[in-house]
Amino acid sequence: MSFLIDSSIMITSQILFFGFGWLFFMRQLFKDYEVRQYVVQVIFSVTFAFSCTMFELIIFEILKVLNSSSRYFHWKMNLCVILLILVFMVPFYIGYFIVSNIRLLHKQRLLFSCLLWLTFMYFFWKLGDPFPILSPKHGILSIEQLISRVGVIGVTLMALLSGFGAVNCPYTYMSYFLRNVTDADILALERRLLQTMDMIISKKKRMAMTRRTMFQKGEVHNKPSGFWGMIKSVTTSIPGSEMPDLTLIQQEVDALEELSRQLFLETADLYATKERIEYSKTFKGKYFNFLGYFFSIYCVWKIFMATINIVFDRVGKTDPVTRGIEITVNYLGIQFDVKFWSQHISFILVGIIIVTSIRGLLITLTKGMYFVSSVLLIRMSMPLEYRTIITEVLGELQFNFYHRWFDVIFLVSALSSILFLYLAHKQAPEKHMAP
Repeated sequence: MSFLIDSSIMITSQILFFGFGWLFFMRQLFKDYEVRQYVVQVIFSVTFAFSCTMFELIIFEILKVLNSSSRYFHWKMNLCVILLILVFMVPFYIGYFIVSNIRLLHKQRLLFSCLLWLTFMYFFWKLGDPFPILSPKHGILSIEQLISRVGVIGVTLMALLSGFGAVNCPYTYMSYFLRNVTDADILALERRLLQTMDMIISKKKRMAMTRRTMFQKGEVHNKPSGFWGMIKSVTTSIPGSEMPDLTLIQQEVDALEELSRQLFLETADLYATKERIEYSKTFKGKYFNFLGYFFSIYCVWKIFMATINIVFDRVGKTDPVTRGIEITVNYLGIQFDVKFWSQHISFILVGIIIVTSIRGLLITLTKGMYFVSSVLLIRMSMPLEYRTIITEVLGELQFNFYHRWFDVIFLVSALSSILFLYLAHKQAPEKHMAP
């Protein structure tokens, strides 16, 4: 009886998640489009529903909601369904959609869709060969084979986004990185833009007058067409006249139009920077500026710890919350129930990670691989007693590998982002100071 009640709770939550995913798809992702591919909408909503259910089960695991056997069953069922969608349904439908838009393959679209899916499966399976992600005893059809490969792709995407976000967040929030923009700078750039537009108009008027003169002289009607006509127009000149070369003028106009586009983008960038400067002077702007300094410290600490983990081949055995509380308590020398409070703080932390992970899904649209990988990495943020069922469900994966792989990709992404933002920040003033 308890299993039926637990299952009704899970099914009800999945229906609610499905409805939310459906509404989000219609009102946010494609609110300006007429959606006719309802299969896409259904797949998205189902993936979103089962992914959110996985995070719901993590919360239930911490709070001890539902029976243990019920949680284990729904863990297994959710994992199987989401892997079925990610590895079989989504790649096949993408291939089917691609083939359906090719007229030559339209009659045999089902056959070619299967061929594309088999090609995807080959490379998907070969993806696991270079990585030590599985125990040798797992069979080729085991669920661990799919989870391990999905985990590699998802962890790589998460690490790339996390590395860039850890660097870009303080760069965006902190007023220290804002370049000084004055009204004189904006006026000077607008003046250059107006001069460029005047030159474009002048040259286009000149071209129109030249074409009108040529038309009046009958040169347009008598002008040979085709390739040989173009060769003749280049190699010959109009006797007794000093008509300008329309080809050269058109090239100048094209160059000036490209310059005007760049100047317009730079002007818009200056206005945006000026608005950010004004915003940074408000209370909310100062608050985000403080957050920027906080995230700067976090970024440096995360890069340092990732480097330490890579160099010394180290993976933390204790969740970060418990370890942080232990260090603080030992340093201050106070009486504190570390086990009790670490569980509650871990619950809050996991809740924050889940909310931001769902937000990350809706923003990046990396769908289920993002969620499966999040479960792999959230496991380390949970106290040891809550990791047991996740470890049992996911199987005997090499969890340490995923954490080391995340550190490697995170470090590469963060350092590359630092270099890119440094060059962009250094080049921006030089570009605006150019005459």
